[in-house]
Amino acid sequence: MIFWITTVAMAALVALVLGRAIWRGAQIAMPEPAQYDIQVYRDQLAAVERDVARGVVPADDAERVRTEISRRILAADAAGADVPKVEQHRPSIVLFIVVLAVVAGSIALYAKLGRPGYGDRALADRIAFAESMRENRRSQETAEAALPPFEVPGTLSAEYLSMVDQLRATVAERPDDLQGHRLLAQNEANVGDFSAAAAAQKEVLRIMGGSATVKDIGDYAELLVLAAGGYVSPQAETALRAVLAQDMEDGRARYYIGLMMVQTGRPDITFRLWDNLLRRGPADAPWIAPIREQIMAIAQLAGVDYTMPPSGTGDAKGPSAADIDAAAEMSAADRMEMIGGMVAGLSDRLATDGGPPTDWARLITSLGVLGEQDQALAVFNNALEVFAGDAGALDIIRAAGSQAGVAE
Repeated sequence: MIFWITTVAMAALVALVLGRAIWRGAQIAMPEPAQYDIQVYRDQLAAVERDVARGVVPADDAERVRTEISRRILAADAAGADVPKVEQHRPSIVLFIVVLAVVAGSIALYAKLGRPGYGDRALADRIAFAESMRENRRSQETAEAALPPFEVPGTLSAEYLSMVDQLRATVAERPDDLQGHRLLAQNEANVGDFSAAAAAQKEVLRIMGGSATVKDIGDYAELLVLAAGGYVSPQAETALRAVLAQDMEDGRARYYIGLMMVQTGRPDITFRLWDNLLRRGPADAPWIAPIREQIMAIAQLAGVDYTMPPSGTGDAKGPSAADIDAAAEMSAADRMEMIGGMVAGLSDRLATDGGPPTDWARLITSLGVLGEQDQALAVFNNALEVFAGDAGALDIIRAAGSQAGVAE
């Protein structure tokens, strides 16, 4: 309700300013043409008198000029008397139209471009809404079905397409042929049929079972995203989480998790993930170019005043596990001096630029080593809010909180 009151008040204020300008303009009386002429002649008479006083014009000539000008004044006055008077009316109809156009037009524009009935939300409500959006988003099958049917590119040779057809037939007859399914997944992707490529890669994972590598799982997740036109489905997220469970620093998986977060209303998490990847590099990593193309818009959505850094700047990550172990063996004074400086730098960077959950976990653990339980608890609670909705990140944060003795 406050929003609507403010909106209507602003529209009414604008209409009032415009109406006042129209109203005042209507009150300025416009002289008739005859009045212009009479004023000019009177100015001429005054000029004649000045010339006579200065001795420029002789008295006889001045008298003839006065007579002529007076005659013209009488003629102009008579002409003006014959023109009917037009009564000036205040433009009430114009004012009404202006007010109606401004107020009604503003409401109509908001109804088309805005979100009527969408009330203001607290941060916790927005996070809960984003979580609900993520949990109820479209499946992989629905996303693929919404895309146009796949068409084979005309640039591929008939020989190559024939070879792919033969490979499909061979793999169909040999369902447990690991190498055959690998080749089929690769060639289906080369053709551009990412849905078929994902299906072949899924068979690779089935055949390999528990021996599937992080790369195999990551390839499957990426093919699912490509098959859905860039949309990260719940099935793709499951595969990406499996990658991160084995390698939390996998750049490709972190990039796609970030993509999923912005698609489900959490650009703040996307920004932190992508900014960390951008800073970490390397500059030739395949996810760096798409991050550079999108991160400024993501930063704006996240409400961050951002300056894009060069790739692979190698920002300090704070104290490592080895640093913490070494500090535990030092005297209290030496330990405070060593870890205190590193913790201060890490804390400042996380407060201003954010960072991955591993950095937050390192800060929590470091504060625990320093014996600063209150500060460790504050950082721990803050990290839980920052990574709300990111199950993998929350596991890392809670593990660090347990090690620091601040997790419930």
